[in-house]
Amino acid sequence: MNTIKLRFLSFFILILGVTSCSSQKELIKEGQELQLISNEFEFTEGPASEAEGNIYFTDQPNNRIYKWSAEEGTISVFMENSGRANGLYFDSEGNLLAAADENSEIWKINSEKEVEVLVDSYQGKRLNGPNDLWIAPGGGFYFTDPYYQRDYWERTEKEIEEERVYYVNPQGEISIVVDDLVQPNGIIGTPDGKTLYIADIGANKTYSYRINRDGSLSDKKLFTELGSDGMTIDNRGNVYLTGNGVTVFDKSGNKIQHIPIDKDWTANVTFGGKNQQTLFITAQQALYSLEMNVKGVRW
Repeated sequence: MNTIKLRFLSFFILILGVTSCSSQKELIKEGQELQLISNEFEFTEGPASEAEGNIYFTDQPNNRIYKWSAEEGTISVFMENSGRANGLYFDSEGNLLAAADENSEIWKINSEKEVEVLVDSYQGKRLNGPNDLWIAPGGGFYFTDPYYQRDYWERTEKEIEEERVYYVNPQGEISIVVDDLVQPNGIIGTPDGKTLYIADIGANKTYSYRINRDGSLSDKKLFTELGSDGMTIDNRGNVYLTGNGVTVFDKSGNKIQHIPIDKDWTANVTFGGKNQQTLFITAQQALYSLEMNVKGVRW
């Protein structure tokens, strides 16, 4: 390789490195640091943002769903006896869907806190324990069904051996879309409804799938050698995984950021606030926030 080509290649590599470093810094607003909102819970999970930017999250051991107000910045109890809800997600009509782990169900909760059970079994067998869910643009939704033995269950073994991912179409029909993972957990899709990310926390891997028109999945690809509890995505297509703090990957699966959290476990993450530009993080007893330059997306 001649000297001119070598110099050009070195310059190109330097530019790529600077761009990558700049991209990492640009995710978080300049001068902003992680803020503790509250540290008064037992185990926080499932943060979900509604249209106004309010955040709903669960304290599963205490069987409650809480609401953080974007207008006032305060936290209040939204619902008691919440079915030991874990993952949450709002549909386009403002209903809150919940992975209600107590009886292995999926709930739809309206603004009046009236509950409709959308899913309570598969082919007559009790589900393992719906954990996290994502609603697709067309109204169908996907949910993960790992098995974590709960101390509030009377049962001590599975009725369904496989720990799967299911799809429920807009007509309410349920089907298996993934059944070859060790322990699926976190799940998030792109706003165009074309790509679904599923974390196999049992194998410490995250995969991407193509979403087909009928809701089925194909073209499974390894996204990164890291599993995740909860997940979210921003308007640049970056994917946020949790566990050891929050780790951010670009859409190609390259790690671009790590946000450390001073807790042993970070369970979940989402965007919210009035401009969907605040990252909310649930970690053990706490709820945190971090002001970002990127925004959250829904559809």
